[in-house]
Amino acid sequence: MACRINFNLRCPSSHTPRFVPLKNPTLLIPPFKPHSHTHPSHPFKLSISTSRWLRRRRMGFVTVNSHMATEEKPISDDRMLVFVPPHPLIKHWISVLRNEQTPCPIFKNAMAELGRLLMYEASRDWLPTVTGEIQSPMAIASVEFVDPREPLAIVPILRAGLALAEHASSILPATKTYHLGLSRDEETLLPSVYLNKLPDKFPEGSRIFVVDPMLATGGTIVAALNLIKERGVDNKQIKVISALAAPPALQKLSEKFPG
Repeated sequence: MACRINFNLRCPSSHTPRFVPLKNPTLLIPPFKPHSHTHPSHPFKLSISTSRWLRRRRMGFVTVNSHMATEEKPISDDRMLVFVPPHPLIKHWISVLRNEQTPCPIFKNAMAELGRLLMYEASRDWLPTVTGEIQSPMAIASVEFVDPREPLAIVPILRAGLALAEHASSILPATKTYHLGLSRDEETLLPSVYLNKLPDKFPEGSRIFVVDPMLATGGTIVAALNLIKERGVDNKQIKVISALAAPPALQKLSEKFPG
């Protein structure tokens, strides 16, 4: 079954509707290894597709543009690397999300599709693999699989994290999901936990994807990461996937979890 959805964009007759692309989208997903460049590992790997809030600033993290410079620059171990993959579909779904005329069903679908793409990018060069041989229709072939013995987990921050993580299982079907609900106390303005489905201790070597669509002040994500670290997970075994991030959140993450 096929369907067609039309967006009616209204504007004054003297103006032509147009879309203005973001100049410097950023995504935090270290380690990033373009061709011959090598970069050290970084504590938290955040996969973030952001709006114009993220500008190139010296705030304890490193911003990497979509088009890498040919000259290699050393990066300190105590700083976070910010990078966004220049994928046109990521830009498309971000644009749909930011459009105030987007209907609610389309908004939800855009969030889920964006989550699928960000999960794909976040798992790049990070999943443990195992090599072997199989019998193909033509001959014996050397192959490489994701190692099923290495534990993977997804932790969506409720409730909005559910939408961004909706298609995560289609990318990583062997993962376990642990829901974590946090809200802001209206009096203290501090995050409080109202649902915690995290295990008492994560299996050794677990790789954790924390999914939170919006990083504003950073209080919620810092509280979530502290809860995960208390259960035996090292900084380098955690990646955070978000749709939008503000500089205060990245600044707080850099201060709370230096390399």
